[in-house]
Amino acid sequence: AVSADGPESPERVQLNKALVGFLTHTGYTHGGNGYEGIAFLIDAFRETALDDPSKPGHGVDLRSLAERSVERYAQYKARQKHAGSLDIAKLPGVNHPVFKDRPVNHDPREVFIAELCGKRGEYNVFHAYYRELVQALFDAGVSRNVYCVNVDAVIAALLLKMLWQPLQRGELTETDLETAAFTIFLYPRMLGCAAEIDDHLNRGRNMDTRTPASQCRFVA
Repeated sequence: AVSADGPESPERVQLNKALVGFLTHTGYTHGGNGYEGIAFLIDAFRETALDDPSKPGHGVDLRSLAERSVERYAQYKARQKHAGSLDIAKLPGVNHPVFKDRPVNHDPREVFIAELCGKRGEYNVFHAYYRELVQALFDAGVSRNVYCVNVDAVIAALLLKMLWQPLQRGELTETDLETAAFTIFLYPRMLGCAAEIDDHLNRGRNMDTRTPASQCRFVA
């Protein structure tokens, strides 16, 4: 919404501009992140014998898997730099423009979900792999600090956990996962947009677009 409003009056975000922002920013940049994370995870686990991603005793060496992913990424970056290209793709689900610059960084949304799943006794091998990955990036000198695992990685990990076994049985294709990843992004965004509208009047009333964290509640 703020992006759609532009610099003319950034302090006054109205409903029509919020809707334009929703339409213009729902697409590859945001909706694509979930699928990119899933594609990355599928590639990382492709040669493993993983059966059930919800079992802690899955038998996959996550540290070794993360180190192989880091080695491939480091080689890719070196090739791009050697070719004089500045177009270096980022690892999906890693790092965040806000949660950065500390020796060890955390996305508080990822931390919340990890703690919630821990209390419930729910395990996700893909989420655990991402945590190994950010440490391996730092240990190999690919990153200057320990990046956070961002919420896009969590979404990808949760969705792939649900769909991994149907995918392995051939009941789903990777194209189906792309559709699922975008849908799982789109519907909550639509709900959030509707909730924001419901929380404000549109006759001369500004939309604040930011609810204080202290007023947010977990309801599911």
